[in-house]
Amino acid sequence: MASIRRTLSPAYPDRVYPNGIPFSTSSPSSKLLSNAKYSSTFSSFAIGVRRFISGAFLLRHPPRKGSNVWRRAFFRCCVFFLLGFLLGMMPFGHDGDDIRRHDFSFEIKPPHVNAQFEKDTHGLVWREDSVVDSVNLSVKPSPEVNLSLTSVPKRQLIVVTPTYNRPLQAYFLNRLGQALKLVNSPLLWIVVEMNSASMETAEILRKTGVMYRHLVCTKNMTDVKDRGVHQRNVALQHIEHHKLDGIVYFADDDNIYSLELFDSLRDIGRFGTWPVAMLAQNKNKAILEGPVCNGSQVIGWHTNEKSKRLRRFHVDMSGFAFNSTILWDPKRWRRPTSKPIRQLDTVKEGFQETTFIEQVVEDESQMEGVPTGCSKVMNWHLHLEVPNSFYPSGWVFQKNLDYVLPIK
Repeated sequence: MASIRRTLSPAYPDRVYPNGIPFSTSSPSSKLLSNAKYSSTFSSFAIGVRRFISGAFLLRHPPRKGSNVWRRAFFRCCVFFLLGFLLGMMPFGHDGDDIRRHDFSFEIKPPHVNAQFEKDTHGLVWREDSVVDSVNLSVKPSPEVNLSLTSVPKRQLIVVTPTYNRPLQAYFLNRLGQALKLVNSPLLWIVVEMNSASMETAEILRKTGVMYRHLVCTKNMTDVKDRGVHQRNVALQHIEHHKLDGIVYFADDDNIYSLELFDSLRDIGRFGTWPVAMLAQNKNKAILEGPVCNGSQVIGWHTNEKSKRLRRFHVDMSGFAFNSTILWDPKRWRRPTSKPIRQLDTVKEGFQETTFIEQVVEDESQMEGVPTGCSKVMNWHLHLEVPNSFYPSGWVFQKNLDYVLPIK
């Protein structure tokens, strides 16, 4: 016969029964709880925590069929993961300042055991009462090294060189290219040829190692004296079209230049000029052509030829340079007209320089003498052309020259 036995421990000791008296047992645990004097607020909080723990983590009954076991297991994993993450983020035993101070220090502390050698009758003896100096690995900057990063980038130089086929063309281009190679960058070398770009010139430009642009002038001309005028105009049109920013300088390939000249060009604001030494056409005397300066102010001009006294500005084509923005930004310089600035082929020979400068500046007050006082000659025009000479095409001989060496 089946028997039913009631448990002495109620499943819900905190339940209040209809008679108004809570169920109590004589078990030791219930006596301890009944004898404890807690406030009603703490008791309710403890009961809520126990219910949460028992419901979330304790499986009091075996899982029934259809119960949501997997959801409860997933919930437990999430709770444990959150607790572990929070505990891992807490810096136990250190504060933020100590971590930064110890983790990023490059100082090696002196060791506790120090050494010193002493001499006695038997030789060297090891002692441990001296102090070894600490080693500091911090890098101290040298006073000679300037760590300031406020250096201003250098202005670009735009060197325009017209060239044409002649016996000394390769010599002149190589000499000028080697000089430009020594100039500090940035520098752009614009070389303009007539009719077509020759392979020989392109090869010379590539070998110099200077940044260049190889242009071609296709202007039909009746007078070869106007060749350089049209070639420079092609370069000016290229600068204006691409809005190249820098200092424009017309450097013919047959002139001789010093490196000091190119360094001085970067200091020009609007228009700069300087004296040029040259040989007269008859090559029996040297003349000086260019500005007379009081400091950096132009107050006059050097000239020795009577035929050129009618010119407004007495300067050689290689004796001036100007800001390229004058060509494509007339509003900045308050130019009265936006007409393109070009060299004129309708004026007499020797007047191309002055008519061009009149389009760039109004008078000497807008010029700068380079260098201060215009006391140095920094380039020379020597007229070293060889007229009526013959040379092989491309300087390449089709066959070796025959030479008979007599044997004695």
